[in-house]
Formats: sequence, C-alpha cells, structure tokens
Amino acid sequence: MRPQAAEDQAAVGNAVGFVLWFNFLAGFAYMLASVGLFLQHRPAVWISLGIPTSTALVGIVFGVHMLQGGAFESRIVGAMFLRKKVWAVISVVAFRYIATPAATNDVK
Repeated sequence: MRPQAAEDQAAVGNAVGFVLWFNFLAGFAYMLASVGLFLQHRPAVWISLGIPTSTALVGIVFGVHMLQGGAFESRIVGAMFLRKKVWAVISVVAFRYIATPAATNDVK
C-alpha cells in the first residue's frame, strides 16, 4: 500500500459502504426537498417525509451490521440520528404548513 493510501484509509476509518452510498444519494433528495419546500410545492413535503423514513430504515440495517460485528465508526450513529431528527422536524413543519394549509377566514 502506498503511503498516501494508508493516510487516506486512516482518515476514512471504518466507513460502511452502504451507509456512504445512502448518504450520497440522500444528498440529492435533500437538495430536491429543500428547493421544493422553499417554493412551497406539495410533492416536496412527501420527499421530506421520505428522508427520515428511509434514514431510519438504513439505520435499522446499520444496527444489524453492528450487531453482527461489522466494522463501523461511532460517529455514523450520531450523524444518522441527527439527520433523521432534523428531517423529521422539517417534514412535520412542512406537512403542517404546506400540505395542509390553514383554513381561510371565508366564514359566511
């Protein structure tokens, strides 16, 4: 192994491949949902609801990976938990204010 490769591996640590791929692909969903929510498009609400749901599912698979003795970095646990919680809050707020807008005051 060349010296730079050893340094690169040390910087990455025990990365879990499927979590890395999920995070990479989820980044596109983050951007799509963020722009859609900014523009108040209702489909973006469903994308934002899917983000914490899919993160939780990957978290379950990651938990199985950990229980089977697979190598992992402990910071992955915290990062996934934080992402799931942040997007859960975002999606609940978006659902409340975009998907189900408040009734208008058109009382007759």
